[in-house]
Amino acid sequence: MKGIVIAGGEGSRLAPATATTSKCLLSVYNKPMVYYPLSVLMLAGIRDILVISRPRDINAYATHLQDGHQWGISITYAEQENPRGGIGEAFIIGRDFVGDGPCSLVLGDNLFFGQGLQNRLRGALERHRGATVFAYQVRDPGKFGVVSFDEYGQASELIEKPAHPRSNWAVTGLYIYDNSVLDVARDTPPGNRGELEITDINCHYLQSGMLRVERLGPGFAWFDAGTPDSLLEASHFVRTIERRQHQSCAVPEEIAFQNGWIDQAQLQRLGQDIRRSDYGRYLVRLAEGKALAGSWE
Repeated sequence: MKGIVIAGGEGSRLAPATATTSKCLLSVYNKPMVYYPLSVLMLAGIRDILVISRPRDINAYATHLQDGHQWGISITYAEQENPRGGIGEAFIIGRDFVGDGPCSLVLGDNLFFGQGLQNRLRGALERHRGATVFAYQVRDPGKFGVVSFDEYGQASELIEKPAHPRSNWAVTGLYIYDNSVLDVARDTPPGNRGELEITDINCHYLQSGMLRVERLGPGFAWFDAGTPDSLLEASHFVRTIERRQHQSCAVPEEIAFQNGWIDQAQLQRLGQDIRRSDYGRYLVRLAEGKALAGSWE
């Protein structure tokens, strides 16, 4: 299973903060936003990851995330020349990277939290055919892709940013696909906005009877941190979790350690390198067995 983080886009809703910085490198509380979606892929057991961003920003990601070896994973990079190309263009850009297997795509500005998230992710990865998307109830569904359900609880309709939503279930920015998504993306024409819409790709799977919708109900939280308010709300949420539980959220080093991808000595070194920060001291305590682990997934 390959993983893709799409961290492109102009970040226009966060201007002027994004004038010189990609939005996914902005901080959500105490770490870059991109750590959160990256951690979701790592929780799912995915170690081979492609980060897609604008040519202007790609070097900043490569400098910050490196090649992933420090976390026991492999990170490569690709450019999205046109930030308005759409989410679905990730499968055209990443076709060679994905190869012959399935893949998971996560948006770089999405945060997920909840007990049991890891099990839900790994369960979805075990399905070898079709697509799986994750839905979450929101107050303002018209801002998202919206999924409706029939009387039997099965997904019946997907509409991108409907004027009159038929449900309040928004499709989140986390998707799992079989390998046929590469051809589906190639053959799907741009939508009305001139973008290759991920909703159109998902509709193909829905119409083929191959789309599974996992509903993230009570006990889960999802943030699309692409606006100033949602960015602040996500930061407050993470701060509350970390301060009250004395545990950290979305720490790649911690997940790598728990997965056995790095050892205790490597975790200790990573913490010592930034030991003046709370983040670094947390890693050191974790390596020494003085911090509780694994709360956020």
